[in-house]
Order: sequence, then C-alpha cells, then structure tokens
Amino acid sequence: MKKIITISREFGSGGGTIGEMLARDLGFEYYNKELILTAAAESNLDVDSLVQWDEKIPVQFGFTQSLFDFYNKPLSEQIVEAQKKAIRLFASKGNCVIVGRNANNILKEYDDSIHIFIHADIKWRLERMKEKMPDMPENKVLEGLKTVDKARRKYCSYHTKTAFGDAANYDLCLSSSSFGIEGCVEIIKAAL
Repeated sequence: MKKIITISREFGSGGGTIGEMLARDLGFEYYNKELILTAAAESNLDVDSLVQWDEKIPVQFGFTQSLFDFYNKPLSEQIVEAQKKAIRLFASKGNCVIVGRNANNILKEYDDSIHIFIHADIKWRLERMKEKMPDMPENKVLEGLKTVDKARRKYCSYHTKTAFGDAANYDLCLSSSSFGIEGCVEIIKAAL
C-alpha cells in the first residue's frame, strides 16, 4: 500500500474533507494548513507573512525592490521553499495525507506516493459552499469559487510549470459530484 497520499482539489470539491476522512480511516497523519505553520517554524519566517502569501504567485522584481535585496529571494519564494521542505519532511515519515501546496509535483519522484485530483461540477461545488456559508450571497460564493480556482491554477503553473488539474499530473482523478465524498474515499482506499 502507498504510504504518501497527495490530494489536489478544486475549491469546494471536498478534497480537504476527503483527505481528512482518508487519513482517519487509514490511521495516517493529515497535513493541510499546518504545512504553513511548520514551514514558518523551520525557516524563521513570520507566520502572518506565510498566510498572506499562501498559494499566491510572487510579485515580479521591479524598481521598488531594494537593490540591497537584489540577490535575496523574494519572501514569496522563501515561503514556497519552506513549504517544499516541510512537505518532504512529512513525506519522509510516511503514512500521511497531504492536501494542496503542489505536493503532487514536489513528491512526484517518491515511489510510495499516490497523487489524486478531486474535482466537481460547478453547481455541486456552489451548493456545497452555500451550505458552509449560508449568510453569503450566491453570486459572492460563485465568485469566490472562481477566484480561488484561478489563483490555484496560476500558482501551480508558476511554481511547477504544469497545468492544475491536468490528469497527466496525477495517478487518479475523481469527481466528488459524481461519486460523493464518501464514495471518493472508498475508491481511493480501493486504489491503494
């Protein structure tokens, strides 16, 4: 059985929930936003800065950047490197589910890994997120779905030179709107 599971996901598709359920059922560790905090602790980076730059592409070098910092990596690049280090650390321990942060690309050479992409119909994702945010107008929820997906596509493309959600970058792609959250968990367990 594979000991490292990475899950990439469209926003609202339930990838995080699937990852949590999978980790619980298998007795594996589950890593998501904790990667950010671990990266901060390991790299002496400010946690607020990590949260601000999480899954965002860096601002290109411009005239406003200090010449003294010319040879230093921008903070956003330092954060990506810190997250990669944390992801590799967690993977080295095995028996884990890692959600997001391009973990599939970072760990693509690991033999004990399986890389999964969770997607869903936009209407299904919208209904799911409306349940989680009942006070938010539907048009704002839909806008949020599109904004987060766009940011993830750009982040993935910039840092991995691959296309977010392209089946060629994963071992298994599942539609949570077709199989349901629990169904996806069962399919993944069978695939393992």
